[in-house]
Amino acid sequence: MNLTLISPELWMTLLSCVVLSIDFLAPQFSKKGLATLSIIGMALIMLHLVAMTWFGVQGTLFNTMFVLDPLAIFFKIFILFSTILLLLASLDYVDRLPHFQGEYYYLILFTALGMMFMASANDLLSLFITLEFSTFGFYILVAYLREDVKSNEAGIKFFILGVLAAALIAFGISLIYGDTGTILFYEIAKISPKISIGLVIGLLFIFIGIGFKIGAFPFHAWIPDVYQGAPTPVTAYLSIAPKAAALCLSLRIAFATLSDLKPDWVWLIAAISIFSMTYGNITAIAQKNMKRLLAYSGIAQIGNILIGMAAGTKMGSDAVLFYLLTYLFANLGAFVVVIIYSNMTQKDNIDDLSGLNRRSPLMAFAMLLFLLSLAGVPPLAGFVGKVYVFLAAVEQGLYLLVSIGLINVVISFYYYLIVVKKMYAVEPEEMTPISLSIPLRLVLYAGIIGVLWLGIWPKPFIDWSVSATHIFTHLMSQ
Repeated sequence: MNLTLISPELWMTLLSCVVLSIDFLAPQFSKKGLATLSIIGMALIMLHLVAMTWFGVQGTLFNTMFVLDPLAIFFKIFILFSTILLLLASLDYVDRLPHFQGEYYYLILFTALGMMFMASANDLLSLFITLEFSTFGFYILVAYLREDVKSNEAGIKFFILGVLAAALIAFGISLIYGDTGTILFYEIAKISPKISIGLVIGLLFIFIGIGFKIGAFPFHAWIPDVYQGAPTPVTAYLSIAPKAAALCLSLRIAFATLSDLKPDWVWLIAAISIFSMTYGNITAIAQKNMKRLLAYSGIAQIGNILIGMAAGTKMGSDAVLFYLLTYLFANLGAFVVVIIYSNMTQKDNIDDLSGLNRRSPLMAFAMLLFLLSLAGVPPLAGFVGKVYVFLAAVEQGLYLLVSIGLINVVISFYYYLIVVKKMYAVEPEEMTPISLSIPLRLVLYAGIIGVLWLGIWPKPFIDWSVSATHIFTHLMSQ
């Protein structure tokens, strides 16, 4: 057994245990010190993953239940990087929490560890276990503000719908195992051409469960209330990392395991994409709260990502990975602006951002770039991401899907520009300047650099996305 393949998870486990032990045994230890330790540890694990890529380390463990391939490494780096940015954005917020500051950092590491395992899941059992492993931490984090009624309400809703999604996935797995006698992806791939009722219904239940996790229509019901009620940094993290990990599972199932059934699932993903884009964008127009607006925007963005999956090709999977990178910088950056403003004012409505340009030109400019990137304005990252997924769909003749996607791009401009108008064209109620700490500045600068770099010179990131999906289907078929 080559434990080198699972070494990133082992190091992450050690890091989370060290953080929890220090917080328990030395409560006087600085909580920001715990965050710094977590960030440094994850940065080193990222370097370790880069080295594994450089030396071509890959393979399977535990009777092929665990797979390490370029796709898994891509998503593990993605998860670690987004977690580092999240911890930097959380420092000031956590410093204001009356209780359990150290436990917050441990729970973030705990959920990140679960998502790293998700990226390497290679059978239905590990899919279910890792999915619930990562979700368990979010059940606590969403309801972290125990004195806040909205946070408690969000936690209950998230828990109930999360359990429902888990039950659907477990039932789907039981049907597939009962029908095929296996839970391994590569063995199901050999059986899938011989389609049966049990296999179809089981896979449908699994896709519905994963649809809950990524927040696609019509499985999105939990998103607006949970996003609004959860602590804002948790909302930011929930909007990115778990969706990426769940999409990794979707890619493994759809592109590698069920490639022979492509004509049967392309129409389903295309329909979900259309409804997610249209519902998310139209509903976002009526929102007054910034977190709810970004929640519905996120539903629409998932619809855009699913365009690449609906293409069902190598180019489509490449486009999904690159779009996730553009979404990381733009969406997390927008949430960081909301985090900064709510930390200072305890408000997060759209009207509260009025005149932000006069109080903090950097925050207003950053939010402008992030929203325009989400809308798909050139030369920002979101424009390249949308062009990539649309081209993948056009290549497969999905003209109706692309046409509806373009219409939704126009619709999204409207509500994004409403926020921009508030920041630049409306006078603020007060002129007190907003001060930014160094960690928050670093996250804002990272977001700005990301949306500009991926838009102006996307080739290195496109090449990385292409290489990440190059051999994972071949490796899983061994």
